Amino acid sequence: MNPSKRHIARAGAALSLSALLPAAARAQTGPIRIGGTLALTGPLAATGLTHKLVGEIYVEQLNARGGLLGRKVEWVLKDDQSKPELARTLYEQLITADKVDLLMGPYATGAILSAMGVAQRYNKVLVHHTFGIPSLAKYEMAFPAWSLGSDPGNTVPTTVFDAFASLSRPPRTIAIVTSKFPSIHFMSLGAREVAKKRGLQEVLFLEWEFGNRDFGPIAARIKDAKPDLVWMGDIGLEGNMLLDAMKKIDYTPPLHFHTYPAPGPMTKSADAKHAVSLTIFEEHAPFTDGTTARNFVKIFNERAAKANLPDTTVEVQAAASYSAWQILEAGVVGAKSLDDKAIAAFLKANKVDTIHGQLRFNGLGNYGDDLMKVKQVQNGKWVVVWPQKFAPPGTRLQAQ
Repeated sequence: MNPSKRHIARAGAALSLSALLPAAARAQTGPIRIGGTLALTGPLAATGLTHKLVGEIYVEQLNARGGLLGRKVEWVLKDDQSKPELARTLYEQLITADKVDLLMGPYATGAILSAMGVAQRYNKVLVHHTFGIPSLAKYEMAFPAWSLGSDPGNTVPTTVFDAFASLSRPPRTIAIVTSKFPSIHFMSLGAREVAKKRGLQEVLFLEWEFGNRDFGPIAARIKDAKPDLVWMGDIGLEGNMLLDAMKKIDYTPPLHFHTYPAPGPMTKSADAKHAVSLTIFEEHAPFTDGTTARNFVKIFNERAAKANLPDTTVEVQAAASYSAWQILEAGVVGAKSLDDKAIAAFLKANKVDTIHGQLRFNGLGNYGDDLMKVKQVQNGKWVVVWPQKFAPPGTRLQAQ
């Protein structure tokens, strides 16, 4: 090759290399994309919209702090319409077509299980916030923010019945009525066994299909059974519909527990006075003692009001969602990498501080301790009533 041609070849190679460098640089400095789905429509939307707002707030705060690994963060969110089968398809799209860097889990057990299967196929970390059956969480790189412990079918009902046992007249009979929604049904079956061991007489057990809207016949059967306590295995607005059906036949249950109600509609319903449920966080001390929690509560209250959400307070759903984002951030920062295996290794080996407590991920299904508390609607607000040390001063569980 003569000198002139050699010079041209070298110049061309140098020009090609310089053209490639900016692209490589952009790949390292562009936004980190986190993909996920939520139930923005369908029967779970009342709660899914709360998780959407929480994610938006967290990503905004994260970017204000400089993002992750010095890069801004972008949340790629899709609507799974409350359908687990659609969630499965959308997570495939997020990984293969949208090429997101990281995943954030959807809302509700069915959708999370679908997303977990996809994450496992592609060896992606999946942080999730509302998976209610730890024994089904077989994937070693799935990490829960839902602090049920590894045996919630036993520990959660035990906590609930401990709370009711603190009353001056504890319940002696129980009606258990439940949705067949997977995690709800699982918890209700656990409650049957725990109630039996504690000597509570079961006077009624009924199930309904998820998506049911006709609660009249169920309300009539409960009224006829005359239980001291109604365990409602409900999710979303199901509990409100059942209480409304009871009202129409002039019946008010003496005590009623709800597993995962839509928090806002429950507090705003006159029929839900003294309703009891589960929580990991409420808007009072000691939960709001930390600066991060206080700031989040303030921002969420303002944004939720502007978005016209039925509940503008931070409680179990919002707190679990925020904690999930804290876990993902801790994993990336701790691993100093976007490599999923490195993130998983860090989370398994370390505890993570969240707004509802310190979480560990070395138990069954990567679950740690059962941090569930019992809350009750009092004066139009949810307040923790058990264990007593988490309740506001002077607050106790009340009967109707």
